[in-house]
Amino acid sequence: MLDKATIVAAREVAVSETDLPYPKHRGKVRDTYDLGDVLLMVTTDRLSVFDRHLATIPFKGAVLNQVSAWWFAQTQHIVPNHLLEVVDSRSMRVKKCQVLPIEVIVRGYMTGTTNTSIWTLYQQGERQFFNTSLADGLSKNVALAQPMLTPTTKAADHDAPLTPALLNAMVEVKAHWPQIADIALQLFEFGQQRALEAGLILVDTKYEFGLDADGQLTLIDECHTPDSSRYWDAQTYKERLAAGQEPDNFDKEIIRLWFRQHCDPYGDKVLPDAPDDLIVTVAQRYLEIQERLLTL
Repeated sequence: MLDKATIVAAREVAVSETDLPYPKHRGKVRDTYDLGDVLLMVTTDRLSVFDRHLATIPFKGAVLNQVSAWWFAQTQHIVPNHLLEVVDSRSMRVKKCQVLPIEVIVRGYMTGTTNTSIWTLYQQGERQFFNTSLADGLSKNVALAQPMLTPTTKAADHDAPLTPALLNAMVEVKAHWPQIADIALQLFEFGQQRALEAGLILVDTKYEFGLDADGQLTLIDECHTPDSSRYWDAQTYKERLAAGQEPDNFDKEIIRLWFRQHCDPYGDKVLPDAPDDLIVTVAQRYLEIQERLLTL
């Protein structure tokens, strides 16, 4: 594992922006370039939480790119994906697909800190989440009886939860929804099994889908990365849950919690800078996810 001094020094060369001579779409984390027949996706070190850019994390882009490529290879027996070639540590060439305008979130645990997390909404009295009804009396970070789907709109600034009625009104999605829902649950079950082999709990995740040139449903964007997913340490989970402590996590949750404690990340126009120790911890945990998974 890289030490603090190495990671702090690497902040000087972390990639927050890219500039290539092709038409570009700048996402929250990825810069996507149109090469004509295919796309080039470059994963930066930007970290986006609470629908805003909060920090630049050294090595993060390379971790996301390589972890996603690994999961694409692991899951292609479940669904085709858009990966054509890993170009370098942070870049991949991918198929052009017609992007379906939803994000499919699969949740296995009652958790979260954002305003749209099921734990936040549950505390506010919500019990119906898409097509799943939850009982009263659940506690934070406990496992749900079974994984649940909570699809949202796909927007550049802020995603909004979908109801079954709203989703059925989306003509381009409705015809594919039964297949999407089935595949998302299969991917999550497989992901949880493989993650557990690495001593990790895959808590929840986000999937995006598109249609390729032949109209085939295709997994796009990323898969089971520590940006799109929560990961907890499986060995310490039960002990920390019993003690009322947050699970040991390997994702963005640690930075969400810090900003929640030090400001109003939704309301404040100017946010404090994340301290070096927090940047180092996040970078180390992302790197550990990569090491644990890619050595299975």
